[in-house]
Amino acid sequence: MKNSACCAIVLSLCVFVTVEARASEFFVATNGNDKNPGTLAKPFVTLQRAQQAGRKQRAEEKDPKSVTVHVREGTYYLPEPLVFTGEDSGSKVAPVVYQAYGKERPVISGGMPLRNLKWQPYKDGIMKAEVPAGFTTDQLFVNGTLQILARYPNFDSRARIFHGCAADAISPERAAKWQDPTGGFIHTLHGNGWGGMHYRITGNKADNNVTYEGGWQNNRPSGMNKDARFVENIFEELDSPGEWFLDTKKNLLYFYPPAGLDLAKDTIETVRLRNLVEFRGTEQSPVRFLSLKGLNFRHAARTFMDTKEPVLRSDWAIYRGGAVLFNGAEDCVLDNCMLDQLGGNAVFVNNYNRRITVRGCHITRAGGNGVALIGDPNACYNGIPWDKGNDLDKIDRTAGPKTSNYPGDCVVEDCLIHDIGQVEKQTAGVTMDMAQGITIRHCSIYDMPRAGINIGDGCWGGHLIEFCDVFDTVKETGDHGSFNSWGRDRYWNLRGLDLNDDKAWEANKELVTADAYKATVIRNSRWRCDNGWDIDLDDGSTNYHIYNNLCLHGGLKNREGFGRVVENNILFGGFHPHVWYKHGGEIVRHNIMSDEEYHPAGDIPAPWGKEVDNNLVHRAGLTAPEPATKLASQSKRDAHSLVADAMFVDAANGDFRVAENSPALKLGFVNFPMDQFGVQMPALKALARTPEMPAAVKSAAPSQPPPAPPSEIWQARVRDIAGLGDRSVYGLPDETGVLVMDVPAASPAATAGLQKDDVIISCNDQPVRTVSDLEIHRAAAAGKKLSITLIRKQKQITLSI
Repeated sequence: MKNSACCAIVLSLCVFVTVEARASEFFVATNGNDKNPGTLAKPFVTLQRAQQAGRKQRAEEKDPKSVTVHVREGTYYLPEPLVFTGEDSGSKVAPVVYQAYGKERPVISGGMPLRNLKWQPYKDGIMKAEVPAGFTTDQLFVNGTLQILARYPNFDSRARIFHGCAADAISPERAAKWQDPTGGFIHTLHGNGWGGMHYRITGNKADNNVTYEGGWQNNRPSGMNKDARFVENIFEELDSPGEWFLDTKKNLLYFYPPAGLDLAKDTIETVRLRNLVEFRGTEQSPVRFLSLKGLNFRHAARTFMDTKEPVLRSDWAIYRGGAVLFNGAEDCVLDNCMLDQLGGNAVFVNNYNRRITVRGCHITRAGGNGVALIGDPNACYNGIPWDKGNDLDKIDRTAGPKTSNYPGDCVVEDCLIHDIGQVEKQTAGVTMDMAQGITIRHCSIYDMPRAGINIGDGCWGGHLIEFCDVFDTVKETGDHGSFNSWGRDRYWNLRGLDLNDDKAWEANKELVTADAYKATVIRNSRWRCDNGWDIDLDDGSTNYHIYNNLCLHGGLKNREGFGRVVENNILFGGFHPHVWYKHGGEIVRHNIMSDEEYHPAGDIPAPWGKEVDNNLVHRAGLTAPEPATKLASQSKRDAHSLVADAMFVDAANGDFRVAENSPALKLGFVNFPMDQFGVQMPALKALARTPEMPAAVKSAAPSQPPPAPPSEIWQARVRDIAGLGDRSVYGLPDETGVLVMDVPAASPAATAGLQKDDVIISCNDQPVRTVSDLEIHRAAAAGKKLSITLIRKQKQITLSI
């Protein structure tokens, strides 16, 4: 009797729990109905209806249970963004989850299908169809594939920049063919190759010079790049299979279908939303414990013309939006999702957010960034643009953030991110700015126009980058790396402060970590950049610990900054110190390098850094170690560094651990894992590419020719610009020009206003690539004034001499 009663009680509890679990589940299917109860047999048809049901249930429960919304196979075309607020929150023990049902892969779309179009021949293989009045779209998909907006030059998948560009893209001769280019777009690189810029064509003058607006997408303004440019959305350029054009005045859609399509049967989709899903809370009432799992996100509008907010201390401008937008959320997760062919940013984590996780996602072919985590400039002390500078007597010395309005303690892990920046070129696989404690772990990131991972300033550090595989980056731009960072913090270019002065340093040294007040760690990752540096710490990047990294081609660059420890790395492409501070405290030790010389640029006070020693230069086949005399002669340190065969275990197959008898071990080098880079999720790992290994394990340093001997012009010492290092140090558009090394007082050069470290790039509107060019232009204008264009502190000015 007692046992029977116990069994009855247990059975009752099981039934109760089962009923509660079922009550917490809702189902959505494309063949459902919002009047249904939302069960598996009778599902809802919209996500918004499931959201209402979940809210209602949790509001009615004293002790709210978990809510799971199962989304069935199919495409869900959102008429407006799905917005989660604090009302939708779960809890740690009872989260809210929107997930794919079973192994199905539903699509959340910011677009709409075009059905029942009546296609008619137009001419030359081009078809046309009427669309509803007022219809607009900036993208056209056919059977899931993005088509090409009519452009010049035509799309070429083999072309390195913009899939094709031409210097005559907006020439009067070209524009003469266009009846009305209004609404067309000009896409171009920054004049120095530092990202991209975009313009909307507003008209065409009588002389066929187009008028336009835009170019605000870069925080380092410049003119258009004279060669890297193309135009799109111009009717007369519709001349190649796959191209399309929408005439909004006549409500006609034109399309040149590639061979094999049947427009009567094909699925044609367009876009209408920028943000598909928004987590819209506040610090006081955040969206909490809500996850999206196993969903595909597609069809978001391009946002490049709204990428116009300058990011405080970086080269970037941003648009604060994305297909998935987190804005005021805590403990929310984007898990095992695919974000594909989205016009702008895929994921944007904006201002106050804590513990957001992006995990196991495949992010590809986004027009903007893969994942962006950007805080509020008002959270920074002395938060004025870096190029405006600060005054020492006005600086606030309080360390850390001013407010909590920034992303903190967020994680991007086990993600495959590639082919990012399809439209915008100042983009990255993962970028962060005005954020703290961001972890990027086990991500494979490649095929990027600029950096794979970017940190835009020192505010506020505490980041961890580990076990990542980042390569094939900086493919369309220049002067950058697979990893890039800027500092430009409060101390940088501070008026009234010379940090190389001993007394000034002692009185103000706490300022250098006032923003970067927590260390950023980069470790156990593999990097390769064939058009820059593998790791590029630029412009004041401060408080970094970089260890256990495998750099396969471009080496590691440390431009001026403080408190950088570079140890136990393998550096093919060598080490690149640029314009170090006297009190920078640099530590460079226990590294294996491919190059027998460092690659310095700019002034570096000797002896270099705080500790530069016990490094090994790898020379395959060397039978006995030798002193690294070239390193020592440069650094005035490296007393114990050696040239020797590092004895890599299996370099050809990517195993750069060293053998037990390697001389590197005696110098303090410690082996680290070579089989843990990049994504680990089996499904993503099967898709991910890996980088090319260094050929024959030889030096792979970016071209850095030795500087030419100095010459003298106008009693000033000058020399030719030499290589990528000089380009980076002086902020040049390319690797040419004439560097002014010294300007004696009362010399003609000084009278004209030339200064040390000026770089002359043109004379009388003629390019100056070398000292010889300058001499020729000077001789040609004997007795007349010369107009000299130069770069000074990365800004262009003009002088007469």
